Amino acid sequence: MGFRDECGVTGIYGVENAAALSYFALTSLQHRGQESAGIAVSDGTKINLHKGMGLVSDVFEQGHFEALNGSIAVGHVRYATAGGRTIDNAQPFMNSFKNGSIALAHNGQLVNHTTLREMLEDHGSTFSSSSDSEVILKLIVRKYIENGGHLGTPNEEENSGELNQQRFVEAVVQTAKLIKGSFALCIMTENMLIGVRDPNGIRPLCIGLIGGGVTGAEPPLEGVASDEVRAQGETSPSYIITSESCAIDSVNGRFVRDVEPGEIVVINKVGLRSIKYAEDKKRTCIFEYVYFARPDSEIDGISVQEARYRMGEELAKESPVDADIVIGVPDSGLGAAQGYARASGVPYGMGIIKNKYIGRTFIAPTQKERENMVFVKLNAIRSDLEGKRVIVIDDSIVRGTTSRRLVQILRRAGAKEVHFRVSSPQVKFPCYLGIDTPSKNELISSNHELEEIRKEIGADSLAFISLEGMRKAFGADSFCKGCFNGEYPV
Repeated sequence: MGFRDECGVTGIYGVENAAALSYFALTSLQHRGQESAGIAVSDGTKINLHKGMGLVSDVFEQGHFEALNGSIAVGHVRYATAGGRTIDNAQPFMNSFKNGSIALAHNGQLVNHTTLREMLEDHGSTFSSSSDSEVILKLIVRKYIENGGHLGTPNEEENSGELNQQRFVEAVVQTAKLIKGSFALCIMTENMLIGVRDPNGIRPLCIGLIGGGVTGAEPPLEGVASDEVRAQGETSPSYIITSESCAIDSVNGRFVRDVEPGEIVVINKVGLRSIKYAEDKKRTCIFEYVYFARPDSEIDGISVQEARYRMGEELAKESPVDADIVIGVPDSGLGAAQGYARASGVPYGMGIIKNKYIGRTFIAPTQKERENMVFVKLNAIRSDLEGKRVIVIDDSIVRGTTSRRLVQILRRAGAKEVHFRVSSPQVKFPCYLGIDTPSKNELISSNHELEEIRKEIGADSLAFISLEGMRKAFGADSFCKGCFNGEYPV
């Protein structure tokens, strides 16, 4: 059992069928969370919300979209990192008041949510969940009230049914400065969409343009500034803010740029406005490239698939071995395997087939049965492997149980030798910033030497890419690598 994904978020602005596009975007982000899904939509006067447990396709039926009319939406797919696995913790979270509503979707994990929650409870806030994401929502509400906004009876500056935009944006800025940890947020009111990325940019968030605004106008094609996007003519373009660029592609949109670390983007009828609320201290989670993100995504200017190719190439340079075939563990090991084959000259082959009808949500009653699910999810192609010396590339080794069963599968298919290569360094520390990892004493690399791990998984040889090799592969060192070296940006 390895890393579990965190969450995926999306926000849509200026499209009449915002809920439908959110559905497509969330489906493309399904790999980031399979526990629950939800979409909130504004029709300009009120926000409607539907969420439930399970995959996007399980949670939403055609009839749900009849009640989700509107041109602004936020959506979420979840795998629990903070808070239990219950419907109460499913997102987006929403607060409704006499003169306005707020909906919020969060990817990441706060490290100071307990302190903030206690402070909010002391001031009268109540919570319906155990999620740190609801803490963010309640904190925004409190800051909005402190700024003079009214959530009950509207004052002279506010129209009934509408939050004061300037005060609300300021509340979001103040909240972003208070919360600590990893966060990529999509927040909406009845008439506004906001995206927020933490100062370290640990979790990804990007902006895209969707062809044709509400009235059908084409958005600008080129020269979109990083600090501001304005409408051309009388019609604002339509936007998507989302965790990965593959979700922009899924709605036939056009990638503009990543939200910068420490940046808030505000989208309303005027266009897109950028607010820099904190210094950019970029430390994107390296495992976004190693494992979490889809290979067709691009994060902070780096192609995920190209990064995996290069990690495989560096791994081949560091740990060559005589063999007849290189194979990858589906899906995130495939790119690194192709890179290893390209650099080593050893032919690349399929070798392993994945049963794509066994989702990550499958629940087995015992740990042993969960471990044995590897035999159901993966199977070897005997004709590729029989009598051959095999190099198998995986993205990581966490507990080691999956790797051991994988080696058994390959040997059962007739592999003469199995040489295990890993395209990330040894995982020795748990993650506190949005990934559901085992505790330190469950991480095989934190308690065993390399040779002990090799014997445990049953491979003929074992090697991990070095931290220096990974740095060479990326050509940069601006990443969070806490799970490898215990050094966290927060």
